[in-house]
Amino acid sequence: MSSAHKNLSDFRTENLPDVSAKRFAIVVAEWNEEVTGALLDGAYNTLLQYGAKAVNVTVQWVPGSYELSLGAQLAAQKSEVDAVICLGCVIQGETKHNDYINHAVAQGLTNVSLKYNKPVIFGVLTPNDQQQALDRAGGKHGNKGDEAAMTAIKMLGINF
Repeated sequence: MSSAHKNLSDFRTENLPDVSAKRFAIVVAEWNEEVTGALLDGAYNTLLQYGAKAVNVTVQWVPGSYELSLGAQLAAQKSEVDAVICLGCVIQGETKHNDYINHAVAQGLTNVSLKYNKPVIFGVLTPNDQQQALDRAGGKHGNKGDEAAMTAIKMLGINF
């Protein structure tokens, strides 16, 4: 089924790890705050719904999505942080700026995750327009913030 007709925030919740003692950092881009604020609400509420304690969730705003990588690194280097959730929105617009920003952020967050051996979650929307962004930030297609939080929870349960 295409995403045009589906809530993308449906996920499996059986066998989730206990995250009541886990500490989460949420790094949020200020740019396009109408969207990123809704992503933050989704992520925060999902963490609490599935067992995280409010006292163990820290939120840090950064100017834009490009700055998520450094924000993630500053959070991930702290031994008390178990997972980092990064939330942003880069709308395509009329130029190719989104290609450069999205690629840099994806690579940067991957590098931080590998460097610190902890989940660093890419919760960045890459829509074509504002309406698509709103549809994925609590609108008809769910909330990418919910999905990012659930991804962090699930990654904390991986054991090898």
